[in-house]
Amino acid sequence: MWTADEISKLCYQRFSELPKRGKPEPGREWTLLAAVVKCSVSPNQEKVEEEVVSLGTGTKCIGRSAMSSKGDVLNDSHAEVIARRGCIRYLTEQLQMAVCGQGSTVFCQGEEMGKWKVQSGVSFLFFTSHTPCGDASIIPMMIDHQSQPCPPIRSDELTPIGTNEKAERVNLKRRAKTQTDGINKHPRLEEPEKSEDELQCGGSLVENHTDSPAQAPAESPRPEGENALTNVVLKQRDNVLTQQSLQDIHRTGAKCVPGGPEDPLQPGLGYHSTGLLRVKPGRGEPTLSLSCSDKLARWAVLGFQGALLSHYLQGAVYFSAIVVGRCPYSHQAMQRALITRCSEVTALPAGYTVQPPELLQSSLEFAHSQAQTEHNHQPGKGRVSPCGAAISWCAVSDQPLDVTANGYKHGVTKKALGTSKARSLICKVELFHSFLSLLAVTDKSHLPESLSTLCQPGCSSRV
Repeated sequence: MWTADEISKLCYQRFSELPKRGKPEPGREWTLLAAVVKCSVSPNQEKVEEEVVSLGTGTKCIGRSAMSSKGDVLNDSHAEVIARRGCIRYLTEQLQMAVCGQGSTVFCQGEEMGKWKVQSGVSFLFFTSHTPCGDASIIPMMIDHQSQPCPPIRSDELTPIGTNEKAERVNLKRRAKTQTDGINKHPRLEEPEKSEDELQCGGSLVENHTDSPAQAPAESPRPEGENALTNVVLKQRDNVLTQQSLQDIHRTGAKCVPGGPEDPLQPGLGYHSTGLLRVKPGRGEPTLSLSCSDKLARWAVLGFQGALLSHYLQGAVYFSAIVVGRCPYSHQAMQRALITRCSEVTALPAGYTVQPPELLQSSLEFAHSQAQTEHNHQPGKGRVSPCGAAISWCAVSDQPLDVTANGYKHGVTKKALGTSKARSLICKVELFHSFLSLLAVTDKSHLPESLSTLCQPGCSSRV
């Protein structure tokens, strides 16, 4: 069969063969890559062919006020969503070939009238160069990992809001002094302040801050009871901070869906709640697009073919496996986010069932990842930033390449906004037009039952 490294290498190679338009500037811009790979097993199962049928790049998502009720704007340009939408273009063309009797490499006739199914031996797997945003990216922080997408917890995050390290330590000393006033009335010496270097968080231990006998003058020793109690209080607090710095998690910028449970935002492991639905992060205005973790989980239940193509299909089309490139990764988090939280879904219609994909990770990193871009960045080239363009490529006969920015075709003028010239080939209205083309070439006597009423005389206005 195939390996995770073979799949990632195949996807990286397909990306390298694309034109330069829309690609990130080397050493300054980074992006994410996702792809759908079709696997075809020969009848004797001696040979397996892998083919990239859809590929996408992108990291952006528009705000809710920029969304269009007409479906002519691409709301979500994360690589995973781009790749899946491109695959819908590919499946639509394959269905059209099947319906017209031209021979499809994907579909064959199903048992129901007007229905089609995926051929035996054909399967699809999903590749993404980075852990999907949202719940799957809430993973344990590896101290020695080369790529940390979110900064480790800082010392000021380890204290309650409105306080700082120095003030908190002073308060602890004052409480300790109050408790020891009845034991010994001698004044205590103030402990010297610790330097920044002595308190390291998010990747190294927090040093225990204890009073050293050498710091106090011999002629004025600290009261024994006060020293002991102060040290106990400070050691207990430092032990907690040490545990929090050792047991930290990657932050996800994806926000909890409004109106539902929220993140506790506590230090360390208590910062996020897991298993929640989230909307994609964005600078400025909030978005309304669900995180890629949530969308991949949904596709594992409802399939990735979409509602329109479901009319033609006898059953949903699922990803048999999900391969993630080299990056911060947790199999446990992926299992939780994409499989476990949907495992008890029931009452699905015929042809649908929870289909947990196999989860794998490759050892090969994307050349245009954030980590690699930062590593190759040269002074004087400007700051490292995400690429603003998104690339969609799919294995279709007409216009396979589509490059967008901010939800519209890349390079479009303001004058063209609102016209077909500005629309991405994978926006909702364009995918709907592709579906109408499929409907138009389908013989009326071979239409699926769910569509037959739409094609009766006089009903064209409703389509």
